[in-house]
Parts: sequence; structure tokens; C-alpha cells
Amino acid sequence: MDFTTSALILSWVAIALLSLVVSGLVRQVYQLSRGVPVRAPGRLGVAPGSSAPHADELLAPDVLAEGRETLLLFLSAECRTCAEVLAEAGRPGTAPAVRAVYAGDAPASTDAADAAGVPVTERRPDLFTAYDAIATPFAVLVGPAGHVMRSEPLGSAAALRELLASAAPQRPSQPRSA
Repeated sequence: MDFTTSALILSWVAIALLSLVVSGLVRQVYQLSRGVPVRAPGRLGVAPGSSAPHADELLAPDVLAEGRETLLLFLSAECRTCAEVLAEAGRPGTAPAVRAVYAGDAPASTDAADAAGVPVTERRPDLFTAYDAIATPFAVLVGPAGHVMRSEPLGSAAALRELLASAAPQRPSQPRSA
């Protein structure tokens, strides 16, 4: 076999491999364009100051009567960070009331939620859509009047602490600790 024949065979093999790669990429683009809703660029979540969707079923009446906020945590059962965020939110001394929301089934072991008495809402993908929670964990802080104060994705339990600390000055009913 001479050099020209070897180069020709090698070229055809390279072309075949590239066509397989391109067809795989085209298939992935097609699946992504079908499965992911197109959203306008901009902020994530519900805009601050707007009414919280489905507030009547998510916010506890006794918490609203006390003038406390509610922290809605949009979580996934397969997400390790979600479990850490839920454990952090369920710690005693967390100022707002907490509710965990899952699009599918909640994990079988919700020790952090059970120990802190965190109510869990399962199988509600419609709430993920209503709150524009495109990733988990996602936090929405709802004020006592049923309006969204903040909404943003969380990357860690530390991010949840920062969110709660930054919202603390907006809480006039909370006494300052010395």
C-alpha cells in the first residue's frame, strides 16, 4: 500500500467519524430545543414585589398572621446540595417559615425536614413553572403580605445563609439580637 492509498483511507475514516459526531450534536440540539421551554433573557424567578403564585395553598395562615415571611425552597430528590440547603433552612432559629417543594417525589429520607417540622409539597411541577424555578435548589422569600421579596437559585447552604442575612434588614418585626 502506497502513501496515497493510506492517506485516502485515513481521510475517509476521519470523514466518517466527523459525520457521526455532527449527527450526535444535531440530535442533542433537537432534543434540547424540544424539551426546554424558551425563556426571555433576564432575571430568574418571580420579580420582587409581585404576588406569589398559589400563595393561598403554600403559605400557612398562622405564619402570615404572625407577620413572618415564608421561604419556599424548590428542591430535587437527586440533588445533594438540595439536602444541605434543606438541612440549613430547617435549623432552629431560622427567621422565616420554610416549605419544601418538589416537582416529583420527595426523597424517602427527609430527616432535616422532619426534625424541623418543614412541610413538604410533592409532585408539583406546576409550581416550578409558576415561580420560574429553572434549577434546584431555588429559593423564594415571600413576605407576610403574600408578595415575593427575593427569588434566586442557590448554589450552597452558605448562599441560603447570605440570602436570609440580606433579607434581615427588611424585617421590621424582628427584634435585633445583641
